[in-house]
Amino acid sequence: MTRVGLIGAGNISTTHARALAGLDGVNLVAVYAPRLEQARVVADSVGARACDSVDRLFDGPPLDMVVVGTPSGVHGEHAAAAVRRGIHVLVEKPLEITVARVDALIAAADRAGVTLGVIFQDRVKREVRALKSTVDSGTLGTLSLVHAQVPWWRPPEYYRDSRWRGTSALDGGGVLMNQAIHTVDLLLWLCGPVTRVAGTTATRFHDIEVEDTVVATLEFASGALGTIEAATCAYPGRPRRIEISGSTGTAMLDGDRLLSDAAAASSNPPPQNVASPVVSDVSAHRDVFVDFIQAFSNRRRPCCDGREGRRSVQLIEAIYASSRQGRPIDITPASA
Repeated sequence: MTRVGLIGAGNISTTHARALAGLDGVNLVAVYAPRLEQARVVADSVGARACDSVDRLFDGPPLDMVVVGTPSGVHGEHAAAAVRRGIHVLVEKPLEITVARVDALIAAADRAGVTLGVIFQDRVKREVRALKSTVDSGTLGTLSLVHAQVPWWRPPEYYRDSRWRGTSALDGGGVLMNQAIHTVDLLLWLCGPVTRVAGTTATRFHDIEVEDTVVATLEFASGALGTIEAATCAYPGRPRRIEISGSTGTAMLDGDRLLSDAAAASSNPPPQNVASPVVSDVSAHRDVFVDFIQAFSNRRRPCCDGREGRRSVQLIEAIYASSRQGRPIDITPASA
């Protein structure tokens, strides 16, 4: 039996709890939130113990792993609390909001000999993996153009009713760090490292400290060129789209569906996340948890470990720096 603790009891931790509840051989035993009544809402739904202190979470029966789903700017703090106790830790994206904090957490996990993973559930989706196989097989030939769009919508209350969303300290950025980071991760996973970026961010609609709109150009180590566009003020919201073109073919991902032709997109209903942060289908999260448990049980790397999770934060940090400084930024990819 794998004993799991949840650090966090907000919207995404509710998703984590629902995903874990469907797994055989997994026991969700404790849930932490700074307010006990908040922890109880999630804990009572799965028969777990509620805690209003991280220390109390760890003072109970021993845990095999924890899942961190607190605000992004405290991911490192909460993950490190598990690492210090020799507990494997799976962190909701982003791993942390700066490369420096990510590196500190990776180093701590290495010293403790525990498995560190990041939840990028898109990597385990069937048609996304089919796209990965298409690219890796060389079917598309020499890659030339990569284009990604995340034209999503979040209503004003999404930020207004949260103490942390849209803040520099706890969100670490806006649409790029919070929503489009899944697409950033996929671009890096599918097409390899980026060595140079030029980006522009703007706050066009929402009353927040960080960006709700971003456009960036990317130069991949392979020589391919790319763009990414993202917003949380593109009403009513449209599916995430990735197009990868090469010398012998083009592949397109619309939402989570791999298309043989662009016209097919019109027949597919848009996924819920284009206009809402609520996750109704937890199957991909469930697959991430299964992979992570198998990874630490068999002493192998999970589908996205700490070093893989670092890459998206590094690229986003460079795009933000480019926007602030008004010039392209060179990136030195870290070794695996």
